[in-house]
Amino acid sequence: MIRAGHLLAALLALAGSAHAGTDVRPGLWEFRSTRVSVGGAPDLSDALRQQLARLPPDVQAQLRQQLSAQGVQLGNDGTVRSCITPEQARHNSIYAGPGDGRCTLASIARSGNRVRGRLNCSQPQGSADFDTTLDGPEHMRTRVVMHSAQGEIQLDSDARWIAPCGTATRQD
Repeated sequence: MIRAGHLLAALLALAGSAHAGTDVRPGLWEFRSTRVSVGGAPDLSDALRQQLARLPPDVQAQLRQQLSAQGVQLGNDGTVRSCITPEQARHNSIYAGPGDGRCTLASIARSGNRVRGRLNCSQPQGSADFDTTLDGPEHMRTRVVMHSAQGEIQLDSDARWIAPCGTATRQD
């Protein structure tokens, strides 16, 4: 049960890392998983959100603290929020994830409103391919396919701009 909560939070944080450069409005963004599939199984996103909600309060607090140290807020409904500064939006390093050094950018390609890339991660060990479609400066959709010794995990997420950084940090 604890692993499922950590997995969902990690995947959402990773999906939150796939921003489309300078076309994205800097500020606070909210990322919501729309589909989670392990090894090609049916969508597990609702089940993972329910497991996350059932984690003991001390485990939830520990998970929130770990993500907060990376600049990511975990909402009660399984969403994550992350602040993107103007400087971060201008650099490709934003694609490597929430600055913990566990994932490094291996490649990136931009074409129109799409950004595709690959991350190599040390913890958990594996790689992740992402494909982000920018629907406008305040909305994007991302698909992340993570490859690891445990198998393949696919996460689809929907993201929206919330507010300038520092003005709307409470999770509803």
